[in-house]
Amino acid sequence: MATIKLTTEGFKEKFFDYTQKTNWEYNDTVPAIIDFYADWCGPCKMVAPVLEELSKEYDGKLKIYKVDTEVEQELSAVFGIRSIPSILFVPVDAQPMMQAGALPKAALEDIITKELITEKVN
Repeated sequence: MATIKLTTEGFKEKFFDYTQKTNWEYNDTVPAIIDFYADWCGPCKMVAPVLEELSKEYDGKLKIYKVDTEVEQELSAVFGIRSIPSILFVPVDAQPMMQAGALPKAALEDIITKELITEKVN
């Protein structure tokens, strides 16, 4: 599965409707990553192919979304995005975690395996 474009309305449906609720409530059974980016951003362009690779490697276990901060200004403001790329890591049963900056693939994989996909191995 490739990365998925996410709009403000899509975020409210799939993740959390911040206009109706005050406590975080993720509406899916698969963890997610949301990449806040802009087309003109150099570091964002460096992260994009890495996120595409990860979306294929973790297909079925993780969903990766992209939010264009130039288009989705309301959603960017809700999260206080001041620098891009900013990446929101969304576990299924815990609070989301924001990380600013262009993280290398190894760092992203580390967060994915330690914070998002935490299946216990017997």
